[in-house]
Amino acid sequence: MSKNNLSKDVLNAINKKTGKNISENAVKKLANGVSASTMQNEDELRKLIKQVSDMAKVPVSDKTMNDIVKAVKASGMGIGNIESLIKMMIK
Repeated sequence: MSKNNLSKDVLNAINKKTGKNISENAVKKLANGVSASTMQNEDELRKLIKQVSDMAKVPVSDKTMNDIVKAVKASGMGIGNIESLIKMMIK
């Protein structure tokens, strides 16, 4: 998936889960700041998870953060999988 082609399903899931109205532009702006190295660099990945958490106003515990980082690194998830990362966070 292109980072500029954000799935409406993901955006709707975020808004439903958080009870907030997060705009597609806000998510796209965040996604545009992500590079391929972000998904492989643990510090950068943690920063991205924190940014998504703050934007969605959904707290992410240290355990959940560690689980997400571990899953992303183990899967080799790349920049094209931003949608998958967001889905992992809102479950």
